[in-house]
Amino acid sequence: MAPSAMRTATAALSAASLSDARPVPYWLDDPGRPGALPALTGDEHCDLLVIGGGYSGLWTALLAKERDPERDVVLIEGREVGWAASGRNGGFCAASLTHGFSNGLARWPGELRKLEELGERNLDAIEATVARYAIDCSFERTGEIDVATEPYQLDALQELYEEARSLGHTGLEPLDRDAVRAEVDSPTFLGGLWDRRGVAMLHPARLAWGLKRACAELGVRLYENTPGLELARAGSASGPGPGAAMAVRTPYGRVFARTVALGTNVFPSLVRRVRPYTVPVYDYALMTEPLTEAQRAAIGWKNRQGLGDSANQFHYFRITDDHRILWGGYDAIYPYGGRLDTALDHRPETYLKLATHFFRCFPQLEGVRFSHAWGGAIDTCSRFSAFFGTAYDGRVAYAAGYTGLGVGATRFGGEVMLDLLAGERTERTALEMVRSKPLPFPPEPVAWAGIGLTKWSLARADARSGRRNLWLRTMDRLGLGFDS
Repeated sequence: MAPSAMRTATAALSAASLSDARPVPYWLDDPGRPGALPALTGDEHCDLLVIGGGYSGLWTALLAKERDPERDVVLIEGREVGWAASGRNGGFCAASLTHGFSNGLARWPGELRKLEELGERNLDAIEATVARYAIDCSFERTGEIDVATEPYQLDALQELYEEARSLGHTGLEPLDRDAVRAEVDSPTFLGGLWDRRGVAMLHPARLAWGLKRACAELGVRLYENTPGLELARAGSASGPGPGAAMAVRTPYGRVFARTVALGTNVFPSLVRRVRPYTVPVYDYALMTEPLTEAQRAAIGWKNRQGLGDSANQFHYFRITDDHRILWGGYDAIYPYGGRLDTALDHRPETYLKLATHFFRCFPQLEGVRFSHAWGGAIDTCSRFSAFFGTAYDGRVAYAAGYTGLGVGATRFGGEVMLDLLAGERTERTALEMVRSKPLPFPPEPVAWAGIGLTKWSLARADARSGRRNLWLRTMDRLGLGFDS
């Protein structure tokens, strides 16, 4: 078949696979989804107000009650718990707090060993929490394989393995071509690096719903469909009540609180000076129909690891407990001005691109169809991992900028926010990672032009055996960049 005819046939196959895909996140399309709790009306008073019902807010509320069961905690969520990034991500719950070992090594080499230790303890604590509260979220600590699909990536994985071992990281296992294809069979795989214990697979929405239930059982008062509209000192509002330092206005009421934890992430922070540190980037994913027994046998994948390829524009993929494959990543879309727009939650041209890449990776699954296709915004910062801080004389704490790796790291972020609100110097608050900030993004049109040039350069590097041009090398030196 001529190349042009082959491309046409591949495009037709990919398009056909999407014809029945529902434009909703697979994880949220669940009959077990709990109903929404009532919105707040009137005035509320509490010791700690948590704003945001994603992982960041849920972990903060839960940890606050575990630290002090008598603490009066209120959580408000603008829509429903877990509806945004916490309910539509890939379900990779990683130990890494730094968006991977390489990113941590580049930014905090002197404290990376400590960061790795804290990350491992954090993942252990998540596993223990899931068990303690009987959260049915399909938690499987199967690890993740970084796969090489180009020869130059093999060298990078080997270098990563050696650097990790030099810092005492013993949980990585190099895989050659035959070994990686024995785990998951794709003709595109040339080798891999398996982190056996550092990543768990889970059902992300059920984790959020389980945390919601656990919070309520511990006495957290939760209000859904209750966005926080304005944050101010309580003295500027009437009727603050005894001991209240902060006041938050909502559509039908107010909350007066001694302290506030902001877990709003991609949404505009109620502390305005925090906003330039993040931009929304839209990420997209597909989910297949359940694979047949013959289809599963054709690809192996018996150990159910998560996978990600090693390109700059990478794919992440995993298998669910009902034998579907989630396939996401690659395209990262930044809207001009950093606007949040529900129209960007779906992008057919990206779905078609992802489907084409899927069948290139797994040609033996020709004929498989996708049941769901979705996208949404994640909060991205210039160092790719969370940053932290306080406002209003330490009465308000925030954590943001997880850049797509918040399923596990948000629990650590909740711990940090509670430490900061308590004014405590802990092993967490002493970290340079916690004490420092990323570089803020410039105003438009500079941000648009810079991010566009970076994306083009990353794609060019992927096409040129990883060789980074002058722009990327300059961004590396400045501690800036862009990641899909």
